[in-house]
Amino acid sequence: MTQQDMQPGRVAPEVKAVPETVTAAFDEFMEAFEVFKDVNDRRLGEIEQKLSADVVTRDKLDRINRTIDEQKKVLDQIALKKARPPLGRSQEDMAPETVEHKAAFDAYMRRGDEASLRELEAKAFSAGSGTDGGYLVPTGTDAEIGRRLSAVSPMRSLSTVRSVSTAVLKKPFATSGLATGWVAETAARPQTSSAQLAELAFPTMELYAMPAATQALLDDAAVDIEAWIAGEVDIVFAEQEGDAFIRGDGVSKPKGFLAYPTVADSGWSWGNLGYIPTGAAGAWKATGPSDTLIETVYSLRAGHRQNGTFMMNRKTQSDIRKFKDADGNYLWRPPITAGQPASLLGFPIAEAEEMPDVGANSLSLAFGDFRSGYLVVDRTGVRILRDPYSAKPYVLFYTTKRVGGGVQNFEAIKLVKFAVS
Repeated sequence: MTQQDMQPGRVAPEVKAVPETVTAAFDEFMEAFEVFKDVNDRRLGEIEQKLSADVVTRDKLDRINRTIDEQKKVLDQIALKKARPPLGRSQEDMAPETVEHKAAFDAYMRRGDEASLRELEAKAFSAGSGTDGGYLVPTGTDAEIGRRLSAVSPMRSLSTVRSVSTAVLKKPFATSGLATGWVAETAARPQTSSAQLAELAFPTMELYAMPAATQALLDDAAVDIEAWIAGEVDIVFAEQEGDAFIRGDGVSKPKGFLAYPTVADSGWSWGNLGYIPTGAAGAWKATGPSDTLIETVYSLRAGHRQNGTFMMNRKTQSDIRKFKDADGNYLWRPPITAGQPASLLGFPIAEAEEMPDVGANSLSLAFGDFRSGYLVVDRTGVRILRDPYSAKPYVLFYTTKRVGGGVQNFEAIKLVKFAVS
């Protein structure tokens, strides 16, 4: 992008060919943001002078905004690819039982040889068998799928994750603390009331994928079967999880935080998520729209606020990118370095396309301490069942994991509702 691109009358910058490095993608992203600020300042100046912005200026700003979103998406994809660690480890780094399990699993995946896996799971007193739904993948692959899911799914990476061996995790939570008070040295000490406890249940639901492979691929010794399986299922698992953790209804899937009852934050009570209205139906306020963001931040208690993160989709973020404070500073700030999130009012932004677009009564923006507020429950182990019969000549691999989730602390997450009240 040249200096001419920043002059009035020039067209908005276009997304170039996919950059080869994170640094190149980040440089293009920052250049586009500088052009965005220049055009947006011009738009605000036109509004101040003529009470409305020129159509050409508005269209140009919208094109640049879309360009920034596309370049940020490219930057995220490149950073994610570089962040994925290699799956394979040398056998010298593995425990003997891990090496044995890896070899047995490879034989099952390539040739359908179950004997070694049956023997291993019998030694470990495992109930897993082909008839019970497949075999556990080696721990290295299981952990790698978990790491990749965290990198792809913003909710998984922000939330608390617990691994369990049962179908349901039940967790007591203190909704109020013990009563306390000041007393004189010789005064009587009345008995304090006990804490109020709530039992929260987080059942795990089955998530599945069924990648297919040709027998020629499986016969190729150069192909890392474990890496292939992890690569096939991580994106689809992450997409399904990300949607469920945000807006899942809790029926055969985790319950997303947007599915819980909501009340105006002024009347908040346990079991509900509090929201702050924007003051305008299906939109930001015409004047001082950033006031809603500031009110949302300070609706959280200090202990949660210091760990706060904004969550929204790219379209909502493109609206907020235009906001300024009273001193003319942009509230939205680009990432400091490649691979880092953008920030709003000094807090990181998590982009989640599952968050709804701005509309009438929509809950399009969340702010909270998600590590305290939301719990992801993983049942230990990913299972694979090899099916060479249903889709001949392809071999199907029915891959399942059990995962649950739900709000564990209703104080720790606040929402913005695009409504008058």
